[in-house]
Amino acid sequence: MLRKKKTLKEKKYAVPETAELTAGTNTTAIRFAAFPALQNRNYKIFFSGQFISVIGTWLQIVAQGWLVLQLTTSPFILGVIAALATAPSFLFSLFGGVIVDRYDKKRILYFTQASNMILALTLGILTQLDIINLYIIGVMAFLMGTVNAVDAPARQAFVSTVVRKDQLASAIALNSGMFNAARAVGPAIAGFLIASVGSGAAFILNGISYMAVLIALTFIRHKDIIKINHDHPLRAIKVGITYTFSHPLIRVLIIFTGVLSIFGWSYSTLMPYIAKSIFYVGAHGLGYLYAATGLGSLLATYLVGAYSKRISPLTFILGGNITLGVALILFSITQNFYLALPLLFFIGLGLLSQAATINTLIQTMVKNEFRGRVMSLYVLMFLGLAPLGNFEVGFLSEYAGIPVTLILNATVVLSFGFTVYKFRNKIIGSYNRYRRLNPEEQ
Repeated sequence: MLRKKKTLKEKKYAVPETAELTAGTNTTAIRFAAFPALQNRNYKIFFSGQFISVIGTWLQIVAQGWLVLQLTTSPFILGVIAALATAPSFLFSLFGGVIVDRYDKKRILYFTQASNMILALTLGILTQLDIINLYIIGVMAFLMGTVNAVDAPARQAFVSTVVRKDQLASAIALNSGMFNAARAVGPAIAGFLIASVGSGAAFILNGISYMAVLIALTFIRHKDIIKINHDHPLRAIKVGITYTFSHPLIRVLIIFTGVLSIFGWSYSTLMPYIAKSIFYVGAHGLGYLYAATGLGSLLATYLVGAYSKRISPLTFILGGNITLGVALILFSITQNFYLALPLLFFIGLGLLSQAATINTLIQTMVKNEFRGRVMSLYVLMFLGLAPLGNFEVGFLSEYAGIPVTLILNATVVLSFGFTVYKFRNKIIGSYNRYRRLNPEEQ
């Protein structure tokens, strides 16, 4: 009888509720009554350092966009700089995944966090000395993006090495919650800093914030288990790609991530221009616009975590898809700042409902020996394809206008969501066959 109920549930949710999968679908996410991962000393230390650092990262994102807009009034140039920051993820993240699978993740994070600290402080000092220009910003953005091509998959994989299996859901949920809380707080602080002391101070504070992670890593005590792999890096990459795209569900989720990266997240590249030229608000107003999106994202993280056992992941992904598409279309045609804030809230809610669900599903279905390479492919789709989105929104906005650009992007996102829904039964059937042929992954 018990097996019969489980079978019915598997059919309903498309993704079977095995012990391993349940551990990663945010089943305990963002419930304020219980955070099992915070009972883990190592994770608690890492979480504290990361939270400070991520707030600093948002200071840099907002300040960089505003600084570029002060140097040029072109939304296309704004897109180019954003593309330079994410292009290295496309070029190097797969090699970063090989590094993560072969070397101690803690040592990797020491190197990447220290490198980003030096780059952020350098950018801040140059800005404060008023010797900054678009070329320097572009070079710094590219260098930090190169570091992040290794740092991002390392951080994704590191969490699973410091927590127990039964704490993994809470850890992934807390990571999402941390990022979105910082997204709500950081831009507001950045707006105040830019208006009062300038963009350079925001860059310097971001550089200092990396010290929090470096200190946290010093106090973390754990041993990373690394499987010896003597394959040539290119062969290792090929094996990782083959594994990813032979898995019916991970394949769809990875492609979905790419569509969201190009046509979903790219709207944020235009936010400094929209704030200044459409809503006629300064840096403070830009901070509020980013914060509205962050609050919506934070709510999405809670909803996915609190109700993932009762609501199908497909519902969160497709529900978020519709919410994002409709809100983005309405945002594209409004010229009222106060109406834009709730619309951005729903854009954040729709985006993170999809992204949080996709991320946790991938992390909990992947075999541990492929974790670094699969997460590097995820980073490639999430960040590496972002330059295409940045160029696309910058170019179209320059020649067709922002409303047309955002409506086009929303239409593409909605169309892909509809396609996944239309073929959902075929996807589920392929996944069930894969599970029968690969029982060791269950």
